[in-house]
Amino acid sequence: MNTPIRFPALTALGLAILVAAGCARDAEPARPTAADADAFVAEVNAYMLANNPEVASAQWLASTYINTDSQRVAAKAQERALGKLGEFVERAKAFDGLELTPETRRALDLLKLQTAMPAPRDPAKLAELTRLATEMEGLYGAGKYCTDPDRPATCRDLGALSATLAESRDYDAQLDAWTGWRTVSPPMREKYQRFVELINEGAQTLGHANAGEMWRSGYDMSPADFQAETERLWDQVRPLYEPLQCYVRTRLEQHYGERGSIDGKIPAHLTGNMWAQQWGNIWDLVQPYPDAGSLDVGARLKAQRDSERNGLLAGLSGTPTAAQLVEIERQADLAIAERMTRRAEDFYTSLGMPALPASFYQRSQLVKPRDRDVVCHASAWDLDYTGDVRIKQCIEPTEDEFTTIYHELGHIYYYLAYNGLPPLFQSGAHDGFHEAIGDTIVLAMTPSYLAEIGLVEQPNESPEALINSQLRMALDKVAFLPFGLLIDRWRWGVFDGSITPDNYNAAWWSLREKYQGVAAPSERGEDLFDPGAKYHVPGNTPYTRYFLSHILQFQFYRALCEASGHQGPLHACSYYGSPEAGQRFWAMLGKGQSQPWPQTLKELTGTEQMDASAILDYFAPLKTWLDEQNAGHDCGWSES
Repeated sequence: MNTPIRFPALTALGLAILVAAGCARDAEPARPTAADADAFVAEVNAYMLANNPEVASAQWLASTYINTDSQRVAAKAQERALGKLGEFVERAKAFDGLELTPETRRALDLLKLQTAMPAPRDPAKLAELTRLATEMEGLYGAGKYCTDPDRPATCRDLGALSATLAESRDYDAQLDAWTGWRTVSPPMREKYQRFVELINEGAQTLGHANAGEMWRSGYDMSPADFQAETERLWDQVRPLYEPLQCYVRTRLEQHYGERGSIDGKIPAHLTGNMWAQQWGNIWDLVQPYPDAGSLDVGARLKAQRDSERNGLLAGLSGTPTAAQLVEIERQADLAIAERMTRRAEDFYTSLGMPALPASFYQRSQLVKPRDRDVVCHASAWDLDYTGDVRIKQCIEPTEDEFTTIYHELGHIYYYLAYNGLPPLFQSGAHDGFHEAIGDTIVLAMTPSYLAEIGLVEQPNESPEALINSQLRMALDKVAFLPFGLLIDRWRWGVFDGSITPDNYNAAWWSLREKYQGVAAPSERGEDLFDPGAKYHVPGNTPYTRYFLSHILQFQFYRALCEASGHQGPLHACSYYGSPEAGQRFWAMLGKGQSQPWPQTLKELTGTEQMDASAILDYFAPLKTWLDEQNAGHDCGWSES
């Protein structure tokens, strides 16, 4: 879901060179002018265009060819990039207090927020920081749980462990898979503690109290106001989340008995997801009306994949060899992955957006290679600010993977739309915008759309079918909301010192109980490091963007439905094939980060304020139904 950090994909001499060069300045340097500031911004933009591809490629290789060499190259490249960023930020201070054009002032302000990993000025600490970042990502990407380390056949990676959680309904097997993945993260604990010290030092050199305050400074409002804004939005949607949690917990209790809940909280390993962030994989346990029509997209995708394989087998003469069978499986995996990706692309082009460049399919990683470790966590990349766009994903023929492709292509089309802007403006209006684009498309994947593209039967339009459809969507979108909020609540506390290293795990589970009503299924001591079992923590990717995206995508969706002329309830809208909606959407994407996000939001939606009311409108039928189902049940949960 995440996008690579933009500025660290630059190379340069270290910050120490700048410090030494500063000693050689004239005793009375000329006072900088507005023209000097304009020229400096032009220099930064030109540097980014010229140098981004080299280090972006190093980062790409470190994620798609995990080994000692690729990690070393990526770490050194990132070290040089952060050094150059430090140089530019230091030089930009000379223009503080000058009267500048709005464009130049905005560019200078954005320059100071180009990385989520601010570097210390000490070159040795800078090298240590980039080494730690690369090592933690490598530990995550290559992580495996082995019941017998001497027998590789007993080892399972994240994909296999996640499959157990998604498919098994054996409490103990699920607990083993959940606990097993969390054996990968304890080696990160000390590294992460030192990493926090280093990026806090880097943030302080930029004038921030800590890295968390710096992260919250990127939203055209004060850090304190931004934190309050996220709480306001959570208060809007909490009345929808709490009855959903109650309903799901009740169904788990029906299946697992007393082990189905812990003091009103959902055991984290029973949600079908490794992090309990989305609950759609337990649809078989919570589906209200099994006879109200099937929405099993995954079954149709698996059938298409099997058809690809059978067609390849039919083309062979004689009994295939083991090597031929392996190659056929590889080709079938790649064929269905590309087919799913082209289907997602079709939605964007139906709105009048351009076809993806041919290089996208040539250079993307669509399936997991069989010969090496890779980071399978899905991400979208723009390697050169001019159209070398790619996704990195290990696509399986499942509904979740299918919608993830639509999500990642949202990033790709955002890149393509703003590629004409100067690099400093090539980002989302804020980072929540970037994450919302593809999911705004996913919301338009209504049962009618899925039937139109042949992935479900003609949809049942009964009230029962509507509740099925809404609940299925809520298990993804609504269930995610508190998780999207709490990841950075934990990190902000770590960064500001209110969560100390000897309290990492306890604070983590306290927040999960408070916001999600989800509990650890076993004792989780401070010898463990459960936050590190989620990619974005060792990967140092800010996470509040995903919470904001889940607010914005419904707000965007409502605006695009209105643009397409949709009449009727919001949840029934698909703007597939609407050039009017596409024109409005593309115009917003093209603004990038060139203006404050409230202005960009208003141009699409008519308001400058993020607003969760569209979520409540969308799920209004489900909210009424959940309240009826929960009548007589003891909802709510206690916190430890």
